[in-house]
Amino acid sequence: MAEPLTRMKELVATLNEHSYRYYTEDNPTISDKEYDALYDELLALEAQTGTVLPDSPSRRVGGDILKGFEPHRHLSRLWSLDKAQTAEDLAAWETRVKKLIADYNARNPERPLPDPEYVVELKYDGLTLNLTYRDGELVQAATRGNGTVGEGILAQVRTIRSVPLTIPFAQGTIEVQGEGIMRLSVLEQYNKTAAEPLKNARNGAAGALRNLDPRVTASRRLDAFFYNVGFFEGVELRNHREMMDFLRENRFPVNPYVRYFTDFSELTEELAQIEERRHSLDYLIDGAVVKIVDFATREALGYTDKFPRWAIAFKFEAEETTTVLESVSWEVGRTGKITPLARVEPVELAGVTVQNCTLNNIGDIERKNLKNALGTRVFIRRSNDVIPEILGKADDSEIGSAIEYPTVCPGCGSPLEMRGAHLFCNNRLGCKPQVVGRITHFASRDCMDIETFSGKTAEQLYEELGVRDPADLYGLTFEDLVKLERFGEKKANNLLAAIEKSKSRDLAAFLNALGIPNTGKATAKTLADHYGDLDKLMAAEAEELTALPDVGGIVAESIASFFRDPLVRASIARMREAGVRAEAERPAAEAADASHPLFGKTVVLTGTLTRFTRDEASKRLEALGAKVAGSVSKKTDLVIAGENAGSKLTKARELGIPVLEDEEEMARLLGL
Repeated sequence: MAEPLTRMKELVATLNEHSYRYYTEDNPTISDKEYDALYDELLALEAQTGTVLPDSPSRRVGGDILKGFEPHRHLSRLWSLDKAQTAEDLAAWETRVKKLIADYNARNPERPLPDPEYVVELKYDGLTLNLTYRDGELVQAATRGNGTVGEGILAQVRTIRSVPLTIPFAQGTIEVQGEGIMRLSVLEQYNKTAAEPLKNARNGAAGALRNLDPRVTASRRLDAFFYNVGFFEGVELRNHREMMDFLRENRFPVNPYVRYFTDFSELTEELAQIEERRHSLDYLIDGAVVKIVDFATREALGYTDKFPRWAIAFKFEAEETTTVLESVSWEVGRTGKITPLARVEPVELAGVTVQNCTLNNIGDIERKNLKNALGTRVFIRRSNDVIPEILGKADDSEIGSAIEYPTVCPGCGSPLEMRGAHLFCNNRLGCKPQVVGRITHFASRDCMDIETFSGKTAEQLYEELGVRDPADLYGLTFEDLVKLERFGEKKANNLLAAIEKSKSRDLAAFLNALGIPNTGKATAKTLADHYGDLDKLMAAEAEELTALPDVGGIVAESIASFFRDPLVRASIARMREAGVRAEAERPAAEAADASHPLFGKTVVLTGTLTRFTRDEASKRLEALGAKVAGSVSKKTDLVIAGENAGSKLTKARELGIPVLEDEEEMARLLGL
């Protein structure tokens, strides 16, 4: 047995080396025929021995169909990026960065940050990948998800031949991020023989990676580029250059385009050149990413609730084309606003087939000379490469059929009222699209987060159980649900459990769920943070509300009027009687016990924790009044070390910083 295994190891090493040269370096050194002969020999030995080595290329062909996607909690958060669309936006970001650095240096003259250096990378248009390697072996792959929890897609990612199954770095756990893509040349070849041709490369990659049959993924011949190490132990990376070197040394495919700048004007010129060259690439990009190079500076700049302050995505100008405006329908929103939706002759734009475009309101139609445009050719643009927009007629002299403006609500037949530039249906309680829209919004993820709930569920509850208000959800019973079509016992219990769980959502989420006119998630959080109590907010006058950041007169009046509505107040009262808490989260500094030994201490987490996740530990530490830092320094008070702790643990011991390695003691100290 030893001799075949030795030969198998040789074959695996040889085949992986040739795959790396072919897929990553684009520099093959043997023919396909020679590669196939070695591969066939390996398959024969695997069949003979009944053994498949962890990094065998035979693992890439795709296996049995999976039953479903398992959730995966990332070891470190995958952040979204703030966006810039103009040189002015970019300059404003640079100004903010320099001010933050100057402020930091003024506070820390003994260890100032260096002048900013920037790196520019391409922004790929595919599907984000987060790969976990433990002791050098690929053990998990996941989608981005919500940035904290994604979907496990290890079987699918193994089919990407440029993704290493094992890496030379084998001293601990790391997470690397990249983008799964389908090359345009591969898409073209695939569509020549496909029973169902793919519309574009973006959907081809995303659909393959989120397909439960890994053989489908393998058939798409996907590729990947990697650009970040989000979590690492056992290695010290001080800047972006060192991180790129680390990725290359471990045989991750890194795009050859990476540029560094100290002169921001040169950086801006480079972005314009990238945009001009985008169509010459063999893959889709929708912009470029600008980041600070130095990691100490990144740590000092930190993050907002959504974005790192040290990076920004520069989105390219939207692409334009022409097509025929075929029809206009009128959609009823949850607030009663009637919005025109244009149907156009299908056209490819920026890699996507566009069929629908939103026309904001009647004023927009008039302003763009579209009143008599049905059947004529119009310019359309995918604004920010996402939302299709009609810019106007291609030929203003061309006359088409007239767009008919509605006088009654298309959802309920009630007379419409013009308010400003928009038409509204005032039948708030009897208009089905409004009611279904409000309930669906109430249950959505950023609101009450009622899992398994959808627009179809809201419509079914409206039709069959008379649900007309979000408060009605909290009166549903098992007997109500189980008799509904497509509702078995399991689905009924799951929905009731999700509704019960939603009662503990915080005040900000509850306010967002209420759908207060002219407010959104950010304003809801501002209100929750300022008032901290629902009753105080409901009693607030418009004049008082205008003192809050980003709350102008119109928004303040909307909020005050909303809470004066007897129907709204009755609905809120019913929900609170049913157990909806709608309480604000107390800031850690207010909630923490100053007598706790960790209050005011700086703590660093390192290694793999088995009894609880690092995210849970971080939240608990902050609740106890501690500051969680990402690196060890002389100012660190305690290092909490799990399994496979690396350089941070070593540095802590060198500096004589207390280290806690006993997980039982950790749990007791953190109260977990």
